[in-house]
Amino acid sequence: MYKMNLLFLLVFIPQNVVAEDYPNDAGNAIIIRWSFPDSLLPYVRAFQIWRKEEGGEFRLRGVSITNSFLDDSTEDGKPYYYKVATVLKDGRIFESDISGPAVSSAQWFHTGRWNALILGVIFSFLILWYIRRAKRGEKLFLRRIPGLDAVDEAVGRSTEMGRPVLFVLGLGYISDIPTIAGLSILSRVAKKAAEYETPVLVPCYDPVVMTAAQETVKQAYAEAGRPDLYNEKNIFYLTSDQFGYAAGVDGIMLRERPGAVFLQGYFFAESLILAETGYSIGAIQIAGTSAITQLPFFIAACDYTLIGEEMFVASTYLSREPVMLGSIKGEDFAKIILMILIVIGVICACIGGKFLKFIEFFSSA
Repeated sequence: MYKMNLLFLLVFIPQNVVAEDYPNDAGNAIIIRWSFPDSLLPYVRAFQIWRKEEGGEFRLRGVSITNSFLDDSTEDGKPYYYKVATVLKDGRIFESDISGPAVSSAQWFHTGRWNALILGVIFSFLILWYIRRAKRGEKLFLRRIPGLDAVDEAVGRSTEMGRPVLFVLGLGYISDIPTIAGLSILSRVAKKAAEYETPVLVPCYDPVVMTAAQETVKQAYAEAGRPDLYNEKNIFYLTSDQFGYAAGVDGIMLRERPGAVFLQGYFFAESLILAETGYSIGAIQIAGTSAITQLPFFIAACDYTLIGEEMFVASTYLSREPVMLGSIKGEDFAKIILMILIVIGVICACIGGKFLKFIEFFSSA
C-alpha cells in the first residue's frame, strides 16, 4: 500500500522540464516548459518556477497555472538553472529535476516573418532601381496635379495686384516629412516670385524651420538670377504657440493683403482659422497637408488642395530631385505589386472556401 501511494505521488512531479532561449525575440527572455498529466490538474493549485544563477541559490521567479512560463528578466549571455515545483491544493509540494544551463540571446530575424522580408527586399530593390534611373537622367513620368498648375497662376496674380505672396509652413518641425515637402514647394514658389520680382513672406513656427526656409528662398533667388532681391527679413520667426502663431499669421494677412496664400506643411486645429482668413481677403489659396483631420477645412476654404501623398508628389514634381523622384516611382510600383498579391490572395481564399464546401457537401451525402 505504501509503495502504491508513493508511486501515485510521483506523478505530481513535473517531468521533462526544458529551459531554453525564447525564439524570435529581442533577447532577455527564457521559456520554461514541462510535462504534466491533464487529469491531475484539478488537484494542483499552481506551479512554482525557481531560478538560480551560476554558483547561487534558487529563488522563486514566478508561478504558473499552465505547463509553461516565460522568464523575461534574464541577461543575455548569462547561464540560468531552473526547476519547477507542483503545489497541490492540500499544500504538498513536489519538485522537478534541475534544468539548464539556459542562456538568452537576441535574434536577428523573426523566422515567422519571411513574407515581410521578401516583400521588403523587393520594395527596396524597386526604389533603389528607380533612384538609379533618375540619377542617370531618365525621364520618369509623374502625373501633373491640377494644384501645381495654379502655382504659377497664384504668383502671377500677386504680381499683377502688386501684393506679396504668403507662404505658411504650418506647425511642423524640420524632422517632419510634410515640412520637408513644404520647403521643396517653397523653393519653386520663391524662384517664380523672384522672376516676377514679387516679395515672399514666410512666418515660421519653429526657429530651425526658419533657418531652412531662409536658405531655401536664398537659393531659389540665386537660381532665378536675382540674388539682389532676396530679403532675409521676409522669412522670420513668429512664435511657437499654436494659436498665437495662427493669430500672428492672420494679422499678416489682414495687414499685407497677400494676393496668394500657400498653406503647405503639417497643420492642426488652426487650419480652419488660417484658411477662413485667407478666403476673407480674397487671396487665391493653395493648401497641402498629410493631416487627414484638417483636409476637409482646406477643401472647403481653399481654391486648390493637395491631399495626403499628393503633397509629397508635388514637391517631387517641382524639384525633380533624383532620390525623391526614384522613391516615389518605386513606391508606386511596389503598391501595384501589393495590390496584385492582395487580389490573388482573395481569389485563392474564395476558391479554397468553395472547394472545402464542395468536399463537405459530398462527405455529408
